[in-house]
Amino acid sequence: MSRRCQLTGKAANNAYAVSHSHRRTKRLQQANLQSKRLWWAEGNRWVRLRISTKAIKTLQKKGLDQFAKEMGVDLNNF
Repeated sequence: MSRRCQLTGKAANNAYAVSHSHRRTKRLQQANLQSKRLWWAEGNRWVRLRISTKAIKTLQKKGLDQFAKEMGVDLNNF
């Protein structure tokens, strides 16, 4: 499984690690992914998702069903 949020699609970002002498080397800024077990009321079952912490905050505000519909994710596949 790739390091990608299953709801928002958020993935790694290319960046530079800058040393004290200002030398730049390439690095990856990984998304902060957490494995969560969420209750899906419409499907009447638990769904296990690997989602970013930003998506967790949005879930608390909007709810799983509405957020998944906005992102175009079918929760039957999880």
